[in-house]
Amino acid sequence: MAEEIIRLSNIAKHYKVGTEIVKALRSITLSIYRNEYVALMGPSGSGKSTLMNILGCLDTPTSGEYILNKNDVSKLIDDDLAEIRNKEIGFVFQTFNLLPRSSALENVMLPLIYAGVSKADRILRAEKSLAGVKLSDRMTHKPNELSGGQRQRVAVARALVNNPSIILADEPTGNLDSKTSVEIMGLFEEIHRKGNTIILVTHEEDIARHAHRIIRLIDGKVASDEMNPKIRKMVDYLVDEKE
Repeated sequence: MAEEIIRLSNIAKHYKVGTEIVKALRSITLSIYRNEYVALMGPSGSGKSTLMNILGCLDTPTSGEYILNKNDVSKLIDDDLAEIRNKEIGFVFQTFNLLPRSSALENVMLPLIYAGVSKADRILRAEKSLAGVKLSDRMTHKPNELSGGQRQRVAVARALVNNPSIILADEPTGNLDSKTSVEIMGLFEEIHRKGNTIILVTHEEDIARHAHRIIRLIDGKVASDEMNPKIRKMVDYLVDEKE
């Protein structure tokens, strides 16, 4: 039986804007399992960014329960959220979020500094992570000395360096050309094959099609939650072959 890594039960998030209450999320209930590859989609205002922030422990829900890797993170204070976030989640952002004056190696080492890892171990682990995204020859380069695709690979290496439970990628190809986007999505597929759980937030259908499961939000609710048709066909074919 697949192991549940995320369970959301009746998650709601409300914001006060002036005298109005904005209901960004309305009773979201869903589970994500270890080694799933999930795309989270929705138009502007659908609640997908709010849900991403809650999944990433960047925000807490107004109500409901969020179990992350058997920990209830629904009502944790900021310091405890930060600790869980650094341990459990690797982030990849559209804008890369790299420190401009630091080398690729130094950028990848950052989560390990927060985790209290020794300098020697930080260097070894960061070098291994950069080698894993084929950037061994760019470790000393600063972000302005790298292409957009290389910068995103550094961001992916940084996301992986702490061996997190989940990779959370927010529009990871949004600032890349189409050829580089294909390369980065190929990298995510390789990471998924190695056993990582990936949650991909995107508004682009062609990017979402790389995922195995697509969850669509509308008006703060789950509108649909379906297996990627391409993957479904493959599963049906394999079942037919066995029979």
